[in-house]
Amino acid sequence: MLTHEEQLAEFEARIARGEKIEPGDWMPAEYRRQLIRMISQHAHSEVVGMLPEGAWITRAPNLRRKMVLISKVQDEGGHGQYLYHAAESLGISREEMLDALLEGRAKYSSIFNYPTLNWADIGVIGWLVDGAAIKNQTMLAQASYGPYSRAMVRICAEETFHHKQGKEMVIQYAQGTPFQRQMVQDSINRWWWPTLMMFGPHDSDSPNSETLIKWGIKTKTNDELRQEFINEMVADLTAVNLTLPDPDLHFDEASGNWTTGPIDWDEFWRVVKGNGPCNKERLAARQEAHENGRWVREAMAAFAARSPQVIA
Repeated sequence: MLTHEEQLAEFEARIARGEKIEPGDWMPAEYRRQLIRMISQHAHSEVVGMLPEGAWITRAPNLRRKMVLISKVQDEGGHGQYLYHAAESLGISREEMLDALLEGRAKYSSIFNYPTLNWADIGVIGWLVDGAAIKNQTMLAQASYGPYSRAMVRICAEETFHHKQGKEMVIQYAQGTPFQRQMVQDSINRWWWPTLMMFGPHDSDSPNSETLIKWGIKTKTNDELRQEFINEMVADLTAVNLTLPDPDLHFDEASGNWTTGPIDWDEFWRVVKGNGPCNKERLAARQEAHENGRWVREAMAAFAARSPQVIA
């Protein structure tokens, strides 16, 4: 029988060799806890993230745009399913995770507590928000926990389409009428800073980063991912003559990076703690959807109790 210290040493050696940790493998309790926290928050973010875009399905300007948006929102619901399944492999139930979300105890990405005010927001969310998400998700596809890593491979493939769809929309409107250019510029002005906050606090203020990197759950820090994103977006948006709402933005010759002004972390924590523009609205919408679907869950449970061999 190995001691805890010997099990931990072997666990960390496996991670160092690039092996995947699977559900039946030994793992430290803190590794399991961090994964449940991360994966469940990620799953919640996908299902709550359906709300700001879903509100525009009935207001899409044409059938093509409506079909694309319906498909995207449907994908996000599927991503939540993949991630809830991955978290369940760690011993937490779907009901426990959903109860935590519906009771306001669980967190989800702060970006989804902002309103979508015009149609261009749908394109900007695709290019900026999904672009930032892909940065994080591509990294997580290399995560040391097998079920999370494999879920992220499929999610990244689908998110790539979302990102391209958003980019196509923004470029089209940037080259369109004065009204369309104004609309998309207004959207960028509103979404830029919340998107940068999506990556999480600066590394010096992030209590979990060291542990997550040590155990291979993450391979890059919040600040590293954020800087990669900034460098790419400044170049891309400048190419289509769109500007960023940051008078302090400048290129730093020494580091070769674009440097932004200070991020309003007070706003970030205000939103995370439930006091953002749409926190109450988003939570109420999820609570209503959950209650409206109660009869479906009860019917499925009754059918399973009567015909267990069919479910099996």
